[in-house]
Amino acid sequence: MKAVPVYFSLGTNQGDRRAQIEEALRRLDAAIGRPREALSSIIETPAWGFEGPDFLNCVVRYRTARRPETLLRICKRIERAMGRRETLEYDAEGRRIYHDRPIDIDILLYGDERIDLPDLQIPHPLMRQRDFIMRPLNEIFTQK
Repeated sequence: MKAVPVYFSLGTNQGDRRAQIEEALRRLDAAIGRPREALSSIIETPAWGFEGPDFLNCVVRYRTARRPETLLRICKRIERAMGRRETLEYDAEGRRIYHDRPIDIDILLYGDERIDLPDLQIPHPLMRQRDFIMRPLNEIFTQK
């Protein structure tokens, strides 16, 4: 399979946030097996969808031939290893309830592919609604 550009968003609002981002990037580099191609600025933004401490967020681009499902497993493994506990909760109207987290890694784009699986949607379905994703993503797009 041909290597394609893959964009991930990273965010954290717990602990030493900058160190959390740096550790997640180090782990992604190792798991993907090649260095990242581009990294946005790390920005501070308010919590989205809940009341909580501010987040640090960034977007990173890799080029890889790994399948999206494999990349999702890598992201989840890194999140768990860094202390994230997945708690999917929904309110009475069926909206997801978000929580503080030591790290959050989402796959935003995988080449030009569209994927719609129960646990993986690419492009990320909410990215256009989230300034904390779009600002760093646009920064990388302009770096090309």
